[in-house]
Amino acid sequence: MSLVVYLLRRLLQAVITVFVVVSLAFALGRLTGSPAATLLPETASEADIAALDAKLGFDKPPLTQYVDYLRGVIAGDFGDSYRQQGTSSMAIVGERLPASLQLGTAGFVLGILLAFLAVLTVHLTGIRSLRGVLLALGAARLAVPDFLFGLLLVLMFSVTLGWLPSLASANPLSIVMPAVTIATAQFVVYARLLDNSLTTESAQDYVRTAYARGERRSTVVLREVLPNALLPVLTVSGINFGTLLGGLVIVESVFAWPGLGQLMLTSVFSRDFPVVQSGLVVIATIFVVVNLAVDILYGFVDPRARVR
Repeated sequence: MSLVVYLLRRLLQAVITVFVVVSLAFALGRLTGSPAATLLPETASEADIAALDAKLGFDKPPLTQYVDYLRGVIAGDFGDSYRQQGTSSMAIVGERLPASLQLGTAGFVLGILLAFLAVLTVHLTGIRSLRGVLLALGAARLAVPDFLFGLLLVLMFSVTLGWLPSLASANPLSIVMPAVTIATAQFVVYARLLDNSLTTESAQDYVRTAYARGERRSTVVLREVLPNALLPVLTVSGINFGTLLGGLVIVESVFAWPGLGQLMLTSVFSRDFPVVQSGLVVIATIFVVVNLAVDILYGFVDPRARVR
């Protein structure tokens, strides 16, 4: 299969994925009914609600609404926010996206770096008891929900010690505690995955052959074993990063981080469908782009995965 054909196929899969996400978001949003009653004050009459329904297009059959929405998406028009009349829903999502990307990327990268540092230390030193300590710490971290872990960090480093700001602000240090909250949870996943992968690869014949040639442990682990052990980590990290952006609601709420997760949550509660749909389109697009990049990266890590 040529590279062009492969990329075209993956692009088609990406378009289909985004289309399915958009369709599901539209369908699930309409199941809750018209948002007119929640957008108007309690004193609004039935005539006022009916007039707003007509303005928003909810007086049309569902299929007609769906076709109209798809036409708008194809034309690049995702509709205006119901809560902020005259403001594009995609513009609102675009304002919040950088904050989520900043926080998600910081926590994601820090978590992976911590996992690699810890696991490589275990395999390079050969101290097996250290693995048990790391896994025990990881299990203890997973036992603590993100919101509680974040609150404990605030209590210790903000309230008690006064070292870090507790809420999002212009201070660059405000990202430290939310990023650490994300990173410690990510660390557990990647540490276990990388450790299992390295352990499995270390039992292969080529590793025993390398040691028989007299190569040092560091050379065998870093040059022989690690490249082959990276593929499972790449697979999970590609999937995880895409879902991470949509799952920052709890952390963003604890630290009042003005990101996409918090926006999506408030938009769902207020039934601001255009903002929810635009946010899902952005998250789905990031998801498929990241996974396409991971597939391409496979070829650089493992020549057996390269497209012929």
